[in-house]
Amino acid sequence: MSELLIPLDKYLAAGLHIGTQQKTGDMERYIYRVRSDGLYVLDVRKTNDRIMAAAQFLAKFDPDDILVVSTRQYGQAPVKKFGELTKTKTIPGRFIPGTLTNPNYAKFIEPKVLVVTDPRSDFQAIIEAKQIGIPVVALCDTENLLGNVDIVIPVNNKGRKAIALVYWLIAREYLRAKGILAEEEELEISPAEFEIKI
Repeated sequence: MSELLIPLDKYLAAGLHIGTQQKTGDMERYIYRVRSDGLYVLDVRKTNDRIMAAAQFLAKFDPDDILVVSTRQYGQAPVKKFGELTKTKTIPGRFIPGTLTNPNYAKFIEPKVLVVTDPRSDFQAIIEAKQIGIPVVALCDTENLLGNVDIVIPVNNKGRKAIALVYWLIAREYLRAKGILAEEEELEISPAEFEIKI
């Protein structure tokens, strides 16, 4: 068991572990239990370990080669903030078909790795990542299918606080792995600053 990146209560306060009332066979291994109200609860330790694994994996790439997308409203502010801190490319909002596959498209980009906030709403980006043969890192909830996902981060990918916290943690661990932040050094901004303002 690895150490938790932040105290357990902070994970729980952000609702990071609260899944949906559906689960897929793909996500079964990340589920800790089912609540009496039928909501599936994710295993926080597994989420923690996968955040670390994803950050270590992303650290192998130059920021310029990483593309982070979120069609989901709650994911757009965190993705933007993540891009600002890590200097990675981001597409918050609508993902235009052909962005990764059509060199004639004005905003065509050639990333080496894709990060998505939800495999379901970001499916177009995933399809294109597969067509060009690049790995996909995805925030996945209990009802997501993992067919085209290479690295899974099991998390409540619908919660405003949960999405913000995950992107904050990945940014911190990525910058530490890159040597931009020292081992114990913190980001200058809090997870709350990653959240979309309502």
